[in-house]
Amino acid sequence: MTLTWKQQALAAFSAVPFLFASTSPMATQMTSVNHAQHTTSINTIFNTTLPLTGLKGGDNALTIERIHASPALAGSSPRGLSLSPDGKRVTYLAGRDDNQSFYDLWQMEISSGVRSRLIDADKLAADELSDEEKARRERQRIYGQGIMEYFWADDSQSILIPASGQLYLFDVKSNAVTVLDTGEGFVTDARLSPKANYVSFVRDQNLFVLHLTSKKITALTKDGKGPIKNAMAEFVAQEEMDRMTGYWWSPDESHIAFTRIDESGVELVTRNEIYADGIKLTEQRYPYAGKPNVTIELGVVAITDIKTQWIDLGKETDIYLPRVKWLPDSQHLSFQWQSRNQQALDLRIVDISKPTDIKTIVKERSNAWVNLNNDLHFLKQQSALVWASERDGFNHLYLFDLNGQLIRQLTQGEWVVDSLDYVDEKQGWLYFSGRKDSVVERHLYRVNLAKGSQSIERISERSGMHQSVFAENKPVYLDYFSSLQQPPQISLHNESGKQLSWVEQNEVNASHPLYALAGQWAMPEFGHLSADDGQILQYRLFKPVPFDDSKKYPVVVRVYGGPHAQLVVNAWSEADYFTQYLLQQGYAVFQLDNRGSAHRGTKFEYVIYQNMGDAEVRDQKAGVDYLRSLPFIDGDNVAIYGHSYGGYMALMSQFKAPDYFKAAIAGAPVTDWRLYDSHYTERYMGNPEANKQGYDAGSVLPYVKNYQSGLLMYHGMADDNVLFENSTRVYKALQDEGKLFQMIDYPGSKHSMRGEKVRNHLYKSLAAFLDSQLK
Repeated sequence: MTLTWKQQALAAFSAVPFLFASTSPMATQMTSVNHAQHTTSINTIFNTTLPLTGLKGGDNALTIERIHASPALAGSSPRGLSLSPDGKRVTYLAGRDDNQSFYDLWQMEISSGVRSRLIDADKLAADELSDEEKARRERQRIYGQGIMEYFWADDSQSILIPASGQLYLFDVKSNAVTVLDTGEGFVTDARLSPKANYVSFVRDQNLFVLHLTSKKITALTKDGKGPIKNAMAEFVAQEEMDRMTGYWWSPDESHIAFTRIDESGVELVTRNEIYADGIKLTEQRYPYAGKPNVTIELGVVAITDIKTQWIDLGKETDIYLPRVKWLPDSQHLSFQWQSRNQQALDLRIVDISKPTDIKTIVKERSNAWVNLNNDLHFLKQQSALVWASERDGFNHLYLFDLNGQLIRQLTQGEWVVDSLDYVDEKQGWLYFSGRKDSVVERHLYRVNLAKGSQSIERISERSGMHQSVFAENKPVYLDYFSSLQQPPQISLHNESGKQLSWVEQNEVNASHPLYALAGQWAMPEFGHLSADDGQILQYRLFKPVPFDDSKKYPVVVRVYGGPHAQLVVNAWSEADYFTQYLLQQGYAVFQLDNRGSAHRGTKFEYVIYQNMGDAEVRDQKAGVDYLRSLPFIDGDNVAIYGHSYGGYMALMSQFKAPDYFKAAIAGAPVTDWRLYDSHYTERYMGNPEANKQGYDAGSVLPYVKNYQSGLLMYHGMADDNVLFENSTRVYKALQDEGKLFQMIDYPGSKHSMRGEKVRNHLYKSLAAFLDSQLK
């Protein structure tokens, strides 16, 4: 359930200045009772005194069919953005005008600015995936056809493209694509070795390498079968740790580190995946909270003699291995060791010639949990590393030597670093993304490695969300940018932030797919409320289109509410299209980031520890209290809608506070945390045996008796993440209580509810339900 920025739609940039309100119109509409709780926060959020403006364009009404049709409303919004390691080319995946989910590989030559389609996906094999690859794509939140992934060689001379279980190698000089012979069976998790002499891949639960010159295939492991999997990331590593692989090349190509997992202790679940034309019995080893996980080993295999050395992970075997990374010398390997309760995280280093000689460099400890990140970087010009830590309550960057001694804290303050993006050792700068100026925006900054936090400079300028992609060997970067006023744009910049060229300007002009609808595209008002412990809760409120302040409007509270997510942002999101549709149907839409959500520091997050579904609901109730104070809101007609953790929040909120929420829509909800996976659930709730009271109180089921009316639940009937059983248990409990409700279950759909036809039906059903309950 954990989402990272990689799984979210990346965005880019506009030359038009972005304007934001210095004061919110809502500030003058507050009652005196609410005035102490609510203050306009536009200045603190955006650091500007300019008014918020909408888009310009036609006044056509938005339809649900148009939301999901091609061409995409966001316009040209490439994914898979990359710079060749030498910084000479930009490459990206772009959907087609007649099918936004079918991707070709495109390039832009930086010197000339010329764009061209590099590889036509029609020339590759049609999509046919193994069950393992289908599951892996679901974990990655990858959906589409054509080219979905590609990998640059470090020398910038070739690109590896996996497609339909086969591998293709594109040669930059000859502009030719070669099909690689990988033997019988589907391959997955393929990549080029650092010097591009080999292609590595996983097949039949074993690790192989293909030597590109001799065409020889070598099996580096041979015992993978049944519950034994080599070089493969286990379910929770993929779904919750943002670790999609189980192997890592050494920089000099001499060795590969890999995991060997044994799933035999993990509960084997037989699931009925219900499709329209039949039922598929699927066996899945699902690591329920409190139940056994995989056992994991870490090996290092030499490419020349295929001998494996096993790294000593310690006596405790019930652990996690969330990260593995080679040091630049290819002789030392680092790994992050995490305790089962996730309150301890160690960075350990081993000399591969002495696999039992383990050195712990950094220790992180928490009375709640330690969050993972991808921000470890080993310097090449000094014996030091950059490490991200929340040890002072906010995620910041630290410089340690390789003996674990702190050299200096590089960033600090009551704000968070999102990601470490690039280290330019030659010039002495470290580039990172963070929230130093605004919790609802992400900007690119840099800090001097020798000077630390006093030297921080902001590089990005425009208000919104920036995601930077740097070339590996050159300090130039691509700025993936969006805001509420601008669909994703991509621009190329030098190390000081100067824009060098557009990759995709994506201007909303008369030829843009959004233009005909833009005149009715509404902008929200931002503000904040106080939680019952005094912490600040950010919200945004969209008014109906058109808006008449003499009327009272029903309101839909759109919620996620879970950890590692944030809805109240100044960013473009396809999830907001349905919001815009609701606005045009006469609804107001409200979103509030309750305690437990991301980018606010550990105090804000840890409130939910061992007690999920409590503070989050109280915060959403505080939001409704505020809404009821507004003269244009019909406080008796409030619905709450969410998916996944948001579905859980919708159920908990309506069942625990039926006088607040007249209607609720719960999509693919977790309903009892004992039914969800170990790594996610135990992080926040602890072990079910040790926290029985918390698990009981955090389950939806004890509150079913409070339900009155106005509930719609939906679930994909082949969901392998939040299992369908979560919903069927509530169905049965409601039926046993004689409670009337509605449900829609989708044959063959997974957790993400993909597909144009599925989503059209789903959103039409949601809109019809809201109309029946609130109008």
